[in-house]
Amino acid sequence: MMATTVPVLARWFEYMDSDDPDRVLDMISDDFAMSVQFSQGGGKSAEFMGDRSGLIGYLAQREKSTLVHHIDVGAMVGRHELALGRTTRAGAFEASFNASAQLNADGNVRRLLIARTPEVAFAH
Repeated sequence: MMATTVPVLARWFEYMDSDDPDRVLDMISDDFAMSVQFSQGGGKSAEFMGDRSGLIGYLAQREKSTLVHHIDVGAMVGRHELALGRTTRAGAFEASFNASAQLNADGNVRRLLIARTPEVAFAH
């Protein structure tokens, strides 16, 4: 991961990949809003959206400690972090993802947009 380039997203995905992904709940602002566009490929997709309760619902349906997120390219512009990466399962490619986070003045995640698909792989 490129922790120095996108430190908040790097920590977010580190937590998401762990046995205790609920730690991301401590990273969000009071006015948090998110959308996760999750494609399994072949036209099968779902959107997880909402505020804190939406994130709790998203966390509840995820597999724990199964996928590993790798940030291949990251950039920080003001209070925005942007990342392009991939997830792997047992070391094998599973999907590409884009993640965008807007941070508040305290460094908490205020807005989060993530899109993932197994249909497009970027060279790394």
